[in-house]
Amino acid sequence: MDATIFWESFSQWAANNAYSMATGLIALVVGWYFARIASKQVRHLVERSKTIDNNIGPVLSQLVRYSILIVTAVIVLSQFGVATTSILAVLGAAGLAIALALQGTLSNIAAGVMLIWLRPFSNGEYIESNSIAGTIDEIGLFATKLHTADGVYLFVPNSELWNTSITNFDRLKTRRVDINVGIAYGASIAEARKVLLRLLSRDGRVLADPAPAVFVDALGDSAVNLVARCWVPTDDYWDAIRELREAAKLALDKAGIEIPYNTLDVNLVSSVPAQK
Repeated sequence: MDATIFWESFSQWAANNAYSMATGLIALVVGWYFARIASKQVRHLVERSKTIDNNIGPVLSQLVRYSILIVTAVIVLSQFGVATTSILAVLGAAGLAIALALQGTLSNIAAGVMLIWLRPFSNGEYIESNSIAGTIDEIGLFATKLHTADGVYLFVPNSELWNTSITNFDRLKTRRVDINVGIAYGASIAEARKVLLRLLSRDGRVLADPAPAVFVDALGDSAVNLVARCWVPTDDYWDAIRELREAAKLALDKAGIEIPYNTLDVNLVSSVPAQK
């Protein structure tokens, strides 16, 4: 009996408010669709802009999307007869409850805003932070996306990056390359320096300022340890350091300069049993 009364009351209410219900549903669909479109358009506009930092794109697009969804929710509820003042009061109370329950999430949002504002790193830069190392793909509202050198995806909460020191390997335009080489004590240091400086001067990636240098770094147990030092553009660093190491070995071999290596002499003593 109660179910019948409820259904009759609901049918009468639906008939009297059919226009409002239809308007609310249309507003919900349109608002949801518009939030997605507006979010993508904001990101594309930021990426194409020459005056706006690209790091702002993901966060700004998410803020636009959530703002439109909140406005849509208010419009839909008002179409269903809920007073706007009541909606705002509920949203305020819900916002307070969510803020207390999600303090960690809010700290991630605050950290994300600070990371974008101070910009210790940007998209495409390689960083290290405690146990985290990788190339930045996107700084989001809640977390930062990275990928490691061996192709592993990382999803790191913003607060973890904000509350620790960060080493950015790509922020500066140039990086120093040190090639460590050991030569025999009997070899000529001057000749080895000449060979290595010639090698560095002929490499198009090596910068003239600061000028390349070769110096004795230490006197080892079995070798005189040299360092061939130069500066290269940051984009060329990894290729340069790998290729110059190999080229230094080949150049010294061609010049007849010995590169010693540790050896181990083993003496075998034969023990003959005493005759009785």
